[in-house]
Amino acid sequence: MSTRPRRVVTGHTADGVSVVVSDGPVPVSREIPEDGVGFHEIWSTTGAPAPVTARVDVDPTEVDLTVPPPKHGTRIRINEFAPGHLDGRGLQSPVHRTESIDYGIVLEGEITLVLDDSEVTLYAGDVVVQRGTDHAWANRSDAVTKVAFILVDGEFAQDLLDVLPAGSLEKVSRKGPKD
Repeated sequence: MSTRPRRVVTGHTADGVSVVVSDGPVPVSREIPEDGVGFHEIWSTTGAPAPVTARVDVDPTEVDLTVPPPKHGTRIRINEFAPGHLDGRGLQSPVHRTESIDYGIVLEGEITLVLDDSEVTLYAGDVVVQRGTDHAWANRSDAVTKVAFILVDGEFAQDLLDVLPAGSLEKVSRKGPKD
C-alpha cells in the first residue's frame, strides 16, 4: 500500500508554550494482505472527557489492532482499501457491527458500503455516519480508496436491542477486524 500518513501532534512546554511534540509518519500501521486493507492508527482516547495533558508521555495509538474504540473513548484511523480483493460475495471486509458511532470520510477514491438490504457507493468528499449496523466494505474500482474513520464508543439502546434479529450481537466486533 502507500506510505504512512503524516501525523503532527501538539503539546506544551514546561512554561505552557504550545509546540509540536511529534511530526512524522503514524507509528502504528497494519495490513491485512488477503483483504487488501491497510489500517493507519492516528490517535486514540480512553475516556470522556478526554484528558488534555501538557505532555504526551505515552503515544495512545494502539499496539494491537482492534476495530472498536476503547470503552468511553475514541479512535481515529485512515484505512486504505486496495482494488481486486473481493470475496465470492463481492465484499472486501467481513460483515461486522461495532457498538459505536463511526464517522467515515472518503478522502480519495470510491467505496461501497454494504448493508443488510442495500448498498451505497461513496466518493471522495462523502461522509457516512455508521450507527452500529451490520455492514461491510467493498472497493469495486481499479484504484486505492482512502477513508478516515472517527469511532466514538457507544452503547446499544434498548429500542435497538428490542428489534435486532436473534444472533445479531454475535457479530459485534470486540477486537480485531476478523474476530
